[in-house]
Amino acid sequence: MSTLTKQTLTHLDWLEAEAIHIMREVAGQCANPVLLFSGGKDSVCMLRIAEKAFRPGRFPFPLMHIDTGHNYPEVIAFRDKRAAELGERLIVRSLEDSMARGTIVLKHENESRNKHQSVTLLEAIEEFGFDCCIGGARRDEEKARAKERIMSFRDEFGQWDPKNQRPELWNLYNARTHQGENIRAFPISNWTELDVWQYIQREQLELPSIYFAHTRPVVRKGDLLMPVTDLTPARPEDTVEDVMVRFRTVGDISCTAPVASDADTVEKILAETATTTITERGATRMDDQTSEASMEQRKKEGYF
Repeated sequence: MSTLTKQTLTHLDWLEAEAIHIMREVAGQCANPVLLFSGGKDSVCMLRIAEKAFRPGRFPFPLMHIDTGHNYPEVIAFRDKRAAELGERLIVRSLEDSMARGTIVLKHENESRNKHQSVTLLEAIEEFGFDCCIGGARRDEEKARAKERIMSFRDEFGQWDPKNQRPELWNLYNARTHQGENIRAFPISNWTELDVWQYIQREQLELPSIYFAHTRPVVRKGDLLMPVTDLTPARPEDTVEDVMVRFRTVGDISCTAPVASDADTVEKILAETATTTITERGATRMDDQTSEASMEQRKKEGYF
């Protein structure tokens, strides 16, 4: 990188170089970090950045996924396959284990488990003594994430205080913590959804099949398309349609909706993404639409 001038570097080159720098800062400053890997497109990009930062050696941290038990099977299969290909350790902690311990109590059987991931994540952090969790969150996804630092400090209770964040002048990052405190590091925080797809195209990254257009039974719920699955069956009054859809983001089945699309290649998705006016979470995530502050409240409680 040092021999290249600013004129010879592309926009993606600079984003990648910044992300590699951040990931190496975490490895250098933190005693026991972990990389969160769900099998989604952002975490797939994070794996490639980790490869470029640390190969031919092993990653200086394990991979970890907080599994709600309600994830799309295509994504879980891809998660396990990719971790095995890399030969890296994958830690999976399940919300169902937390529910069995009584640390998570659902209001009712059909309540979305997504917001309860914070409990299992904090339990895993305590179990393994992680002092930093590296995640793929981006500022363009949601306004609470837009005001979060790249090195996001969490107190001994795992809580985030948006009014008490560390300065990050001149790309100088402070990941130091006291015992029991935690950092959430976001190397691709400054990337956009379009940047992610351009990086996927350039690096020829494999993704779970549900990111590409396919026919799926859905029910229209306002502006959203709710997938019909064993976990989210259609009600008697619902009209089920077979629609060509794809997922812009993946998460818990109960709160992640696809969008109508015939984009079945990366090139077609790039064309769609370049013209969209709604963020991927705004278009697909029901858990972010309960209130304008729903994401910020979850982050204050320890969410990613």
